[in-house]
Amino acid sequence: MTCGIVNVLKPPCMTSHDVVAFLRRLLGIKRIGHAGTLDPAAAGVLPVFVGAATRFIEYTAAADKSYRVEMEFGYATDTGDVTGEIIDRHDGPLPLVAQILAVLPTFIGRQEQIPPMYSAIKFKGKKLYELARQGITVDRQPRIINITDIKAIKVTPTKLLFDVTCSKGTYIRTLCTDIGNKVGCPAVMSFLIRTRVGPFFLHDSLTLEELAVLKNKALKRVDTALEHLPALNLTTNQSQQLLNGQAVTLKPALAMSDSLVRLYNSNHNFIGIGRIAPASGNKIIPVKILPRN
Repeated sequence: MTCGIVNVLKPPCMTSHDVVAFLRRLLGIKRIGHAGTLDPAAAGVLPVFVGAATRFIEYTAAADKSYRVEMEFGYATDTGDVTGEIIDRHDGPLPLVAQILAVLPTFIGRQEQIPPMYSAIKFKGKKLYELARQGITVDRQPRIINITDIKAIKVTPTKLLFDVTCSKGTYIRTLCTDIGNKVGCPAVMSFLIRTRVGPFFLHDSLTLEELAVLKNKALKRVDTALEHLPALNLTTNQSQQLLNGQAVTLKPALAMSDSLVRLYNSNHNFIGIGRIAPASGNKIIPVKILPRN
């Protein structure tokens, strides 16, 4: 049974869906999905879940992400990046380097961000970018995002190269626009590479050429994506009960609140996710169990 996760280095000018289609052909399996869409022009880490591993994508949705970003000052586009149509040019002086450096720390923390029109968010059944291509603009509700770190790598009055770590749902193109607004100069994102998604890093990612050679050997264990959950080792009987869809009573009881845990059998093999339910007599309730091989 083919099951696992591939840490793909998505190339630019290819959609996340294109990567999934490539792997379906390569591995000969239809049940494949990805975590965290990347814009077609962007490159970087794209975790792809294969086979039964797709059942666990939802538990990685909250993983934070890291990017290296280049933005350019002096003009704005309708898409927020260099692929769009120019809608504004700056005739005044460009921002000072000191201004740019002073503004960056103000973006750290929880804040509201309005999603761009060129995004896959749906409005009345249609994706926003479909409306934008028709020249239609609609009001978008702000979303709460969290930026935990932002650091300048290289800065000039015309360009800024920086690293940022942020929560899911953060639009980097919008962040570039907002930085430009704060220094009083329109700006666009000119380059983007995702360097991390949760436990998946750029230095461990594989190109499509490498994947074509490695094929199934490129698959990582399913629990690689679930290291944020505490682990629980089970006896052979407990594992069997959970595999049969039955709850298991813990003896002695664990001092844990209602929470999800990674489950391992007596051979230390990952078998799925359970929930510790103290209110139900401190039982482990099966939530997502891998099918038996």
